[in-house]
Amino acid sequence: MAGRTGGTWTAVLVALLALGAPASAIASRVEVSAVSTRAAYVSGGDVLVRVDASGTVRVTRDRTDVTSAFHRMPDGSLLGLVDGLSPGRHTIVAREPRGNHGGPSGRLKVVDHPITGPLFSGPQQQPFFCETQAFGLGPAQDAACSAPTQVSYVYRSTAGAFKPLADPASRPADLAQTTVGGRTVDYIVRVERGTIDRGVYEIAALFDPAAPPSPFAPEPGWNRSLVYTFGGGCNAGFHQGTSTGGVLNDMMLSRGYAVASSTLNVLDNNCSPVISAEAALMVKEHFIETYGVPAHTIGWGGSGGAIQQYTIADNYPGILDGIVPEVSFPDPITVSSTVGDCRLMRRYFATPDAQALGWTSAQETAASGFGTFNSCVNWDLAFANRGTATDSCNPAIPVDVRWDPVTNPDGVKCSSYEQMVNVLGRNPRTGFAYRPVDNVGVQYGLSALRAGTITPEQFVSLNERIGGYDVAGTPVPQRTEADRIGLRRAYSAGLIINGGLGLATTPIIDMRRYTDPFGDIHTRYWSFVTRERLLEANGTFANQVMLLTSVDPGSIAAAAVEALTQMDAWLTAGRRPSNLSDACWTPAGQKVVEPFSYQGTGTCEGLYPSFGDTRSAAGERLDESVLKCRLRPLDFGSYGVAFNADQQARLRTAFPDGVCDYTRPGVDQRRAAGTWQDFTRGP
Repeated sequence: MAGRTGGTWTAVLVALLALGAPASAIASRVEVSAVSTRAAYVSGGDVLVRVDASGTVRVTRDRTDVTSAFHRMPDGSLLGLVDGLSPGRHTIVAREPRGNHGGPSGRLKVVDHPITGPLFSGPQQQPFFCETQAFGLGPAQDAACSAPTQVSYVYRSTAGAFKPLADPASRPADLAQTTVGGRTVDYIVRVERGTIDRGVYEIAALFDPAAPPSPFAPEPGWNRSLVYTFGGGCNAGFHQGTSTGGVLNDMMLSRGYAVASSTLNVLDNNCSPVISAEAALMVKEHFIETYGVPAHTIGWGGSGGAIQQYTIADNYPGILDGIVPEVSFPDPITVSSTVGDCRLMRRYFATPDAQALGWTSAQETAASGFGTFNSCVNWDLAFANRGTATDSCNPAIPVDVRWDPVTNPDGVKCSSYEQMVNVLGRNPRTGFAYRPVDNVGVQYGLSALRAGTITPEQFVSLNERIGGYDVAGTPVPQRTEADRIGLRRAYSAGLIINGGLGLATTPIIDMRRYTDPFGDIHTRYWSFVTRERLLEANGTFANQVMLLTSVDPGSIAAAAVEALTQMDAWLTAGRRPSNLSDACWTPAGQKVVEPFSYQGTGTCEGLYPSFGDTRSAAGERLDESVLKCRLRPLDFGSYGVAFNADQQARLRTAFPDGVCDYTRPGVDQRRAAGTWQDFTRGP
């Protein structure tokens, strides 16, 4: 992303000159590159440009001289912030002034976009409700939720708290210090807030009043690395959001990292990996133009924050150089199948038919695939409403603009799929986004039946009564059938990560606290789902390391420090550190290093066993990449149990076209069409 290829040419020139070659004998060459962002996605009217040349150059922007904007850098290159760009195409030329027509030249074409976006995510969602005041930015100034940028300061006290600091040149009596790169500095933090891409962004970094931020002379307290944080959840959007992934992080700031995020990088504000990638690219561009080019950018965040890291790294490589997903899931679409299943299962178990069959808690757990059925309960309580038309609408969305099938059929639909409508498209018949989820042919509780944990009658009853959802997310007796257009587009756009694009070479430290026994939704299973996709796509998962802890705060903190420092070392060296491997921390805080495998052996698996989910319990493969399964005829001899004639007839009614055949790829399953897909013109 940074476009640093010119550095190679500079190094070659230096080497040749050191060997005594006269400058006149060295063929002249000029290279011009955008270093703050990709040339096609410049935003905000300026771009940081690098020029590598063997001699003096004159730089122009659309034939206007901008040479004075450039500074000579220690490596011999020129670095300049070229401004004055308007939305559209521009040409930046660097030319050596030699002869009547000038000497060698380099040319860079850039495309500028408004700071309000979009770049590649497609038409922006409307209506959109502003929340700038939640950040102290005052009322929004326009429909794009713009607000003036504000800079404030905080300091870390010797008691371990961040406190506001009115004057950064002052030195409070309880001001702490920290050490970065062997240098002790005052622990004062500059916090910048503003609006980019209709979201509110935040940037935090150590601050020295004697050396304010500059892309040409980086802050003395900055270690030259950026941590980009992502927040959790998953919801439909239509509002700006009141939280980012968080930037006042002592572990990061005290070590000299700069930290950045945006409200559009919180999946509960914006359940679109594409919009999240766009927001991160634009905020990172602004960061680079303010502070300079980071040596590398590390993604950080849990749950929905992990989803964003995995999907961005796979589909928009270069925004993040390495990722540290915590309590991870692979992507929002895969997980939505399980969420929907859990609501349907809960509803079934509450029916008189199920209660008459005497389902026990252990049987419900076995049918769900989780370590405890409470995980399914919590999936339902926390996230099943995200598949409905209005049940999860954020309070910022006025009631009178929300969808109603009779009074407001064109109103705001708060289903999370609406946030991805530029990718999935809209079904003109229903008015809703195409849905890629499906449960036709899914045999719920299959593994529990084969294990003898549930009876044939319980299995039959569950599957004939499980039902599905209508287009508005309301449970109905019929099973859910995916829109074929939605399926194709979800796979092609990489909404279901396959791990074979950017993730194939992205360093990954998957960090997890073990909460399976507590009914938490963040079960260990999902880390293995992503690992399996990496293995199937690339033949290896050597670029993914898992760190696993109990819920002990000390162990969690130790794992976080290791993840951050080891990821930095990995990116700096360009290879995985030899002392970085799968590891767990015991409840007593002892670190155990051993390779992990799904439901394998070893100390860590014994302490923190891995389970599954509703789809694995129905026979789905570990990679969970099938959204709509291909079907095969019912074969009553394959179950290992006997069904009576009535039960067989009822199963034929429940599965009129057959049951899932997970030995084959799913319906319309395909690899993503490629990286850096642009949805400006829609799906």
